[in-house]
Amino acid sequence: MKDAIHPEFKNAKVICACGEVFETASTKSEIRVDVCSKCHPFFTGKQKLVDTGGRVDRFKKRYNMGK
Repeated sequence: MKDAIHPEFKNAKVICACGEVFETASTKSEIRVDVCSKCHPFFTGKQKLVDTGGRVDRFKKRYNMGK
């Protein structure tokens, strides 16, 4: 590999929209995310439906799942 072409790898602070803050390593010093392991439905077991313009209702109606 060539010398001095790779970015500097340093500690980074990750900030989630839910307020969780943790550290990891990255080429950036700060990373902002919308979903982390504290608030993601897969890890919490809670399901959050984000219905954009009635898409969920139309899907359920189309495939007879609304009963």
